[in-house]
Amino acid sequence: MKNVWRLIVPTLASLVLLFAAAVSAEPTMTTSTPHLSLGAQAAAQTQSVSGTIAAVGKDSFTLTVASFGQAPNAGKSMIFMVDPNTTVEGKLKVGSNADVTYREEKGQNIAVSVRVSP
Repeated sequence: MKNVWRLIVPTLASLVLLFAAAVSAEPTMTTSTPHLSLGAQAAAQTQSVSGTIAAVGKDSFTLTVASFGQAPNAGKSMIFMVDPNTTVEGKLKVGSNADVTYREEKGQNIAVSVRVSP
C-alpha cells in the first residue's frame, strides 16, 4: 500500500501544479479599436460623380452633376476642394466634362481624383 501512495501523491501534486499553471496562463481578452491608415479610410469612404465643370477656383472647382441615372445629386452643383493629394488627369476648365472621385471631410467634398475630358 505504501507503494501506491508513493505513486498517487506525486501524481496528484503534479496535476495540481499543472492546473494552476494552466489557469494562470489563460489568455485574457482585450478589445481595441482597429486603426486604419488614412489611405484605407479614404478608400472606404469615397464616392464618385460625373458632370460638367461650371467654375474653377484656386483650390476648388464646381461641378454641375449630370442628371442621368439614379444619382442622388443629379442636376445639382457640387463644390470640390483640391488639395496636394488630388490627382488630376487633364485640365480643369469651365465647360469640360469630369469624373470625380471624392470623400466627405468636415462637411466639405475633397476631390481624390479628377478625370477631365474636353
